[in-house]
Amino acid sequence: MTTQATRALSGAQGKQVAYDALKLAVSRGDLAPAQRLVEQELAEQYAVTRGSIRAALIDLSAEGLVERVPNRGSRVRVVSIDEAVAITEVRMMLEGLLAGKAAERATKDECRQLLEIGAEMETAVGRGDGTRYGQLNLALHKLVRDVGHQPVAADVLDRLNGQLVRHRFRLSQRDGRPRQSIIEHLEIINAVVAGDPDRATKAMHAHLLSVIEALKSTPEGQ
Repeated sequence: MTTQATRALSGAQGKQVAYDALKLAVSRGDLAPAQRLVEQELAEQYAVTRGSIRAALIDLSAEGLVERVPNRGSRVRVVSIDEAVAITEVRMMLEGLLAGKAAERATKDECRQLLEIGAEMETAVGRGDGTRYGQLNLALHKLVRDVGHQPVAADVLDRLNGQLVRHRFRLSQRDGRPRQSIIEHLEIINAVVAGDPDRATKAMHAHLLSVIEALKSTPEGQ
């Protein structure tokens, strides 16, 4: 057994390392849509076993980020702009529901967490840090989902969001987009903190309608 093979991570730890690395690579575009995913090459690149790569690819396939091609292995799944728009339309209904429920159920501590994320988002926009803004964007939507505590909606939403990871990352990096969406995100936060379900639902719908328009203006393949 080689030294490299000895150091290769396996089991649950190896799978998690492979999963995180592959998901990040897809979201950033380091692995392009339709790119073939060669298990042995990826195992060497991420210092995990081939079995860890295979297990991670199965999970990513279930999330819609990877597709398994019979007799040809795996490749990065192509999510077209039209499909991303359709997914976001469904996401809008689910996230609107969760935002409304979050406004009904948010505790003082959860409201504080929401306000803290909003303040950090404003700081990221001021610094022009699109990467950090994108991370906070995901954190905000996850917190609203968790506070809303509607397990069925949250489960469906998780599966849908996996397919949008690359598009969401690209939008967060687009010039001017964070400055537009920060206003929308702050309105969501303020509505939830105010305990106003109707306002929170409408704020989430308005935000995701804006996302849809941004997606529609994105050239296919970017």
